[in-house]
Amino acid sequence: MRRLVPVEEAKALLTESIDWSVWRWMTEKGRVREVADRGTASLDEADEATKASWSADLKKAYRDENVRNVDPKVKAAAKRVKEADDEAYRARMDAEQTFDEAERRLSASIAREGARKAILAYDLREKAIRKAEAAGRARE
Repeated sequence: MRRLVPVEEAKALLTESIDWSVWRWMTEKGRVREVADRGTASLDEADEATKASWSADLKKAYRDENVRNVDPKVKAAAKRVKEADDEAYRARMDAEQTFDEAERRLSASIAREGARKAILAYDLREKAIRKAEAAGRARE
């Protein structure tokens, strides 16, 4: 997977934000959200493009683990990608909930924790996309 500029920008801003005060968090949260949303959208596009290039069998196996007449290796690859996608999604939702809690409490320390979790979520999503790319190449 090639580096995605919006994702790199989001990670850089989130890394910078780990040292911010509560006041800075409150004044910059809109910009952080905008940059983070662009990074997420960029990952969504990369994920969709990758999965669009998959074989019909791989797509079926990804959607339904109990599909018949699909090579067990294809099923296993689809399962690995699905597990990676699910892990990345859980990490993203955890980061989102942490940011929500930080805003409710006006807590810079919780916002910092959210930033760390968001960076991890981006890393996990990139890893999942790389697994999806590998799964697509395995049957070519």
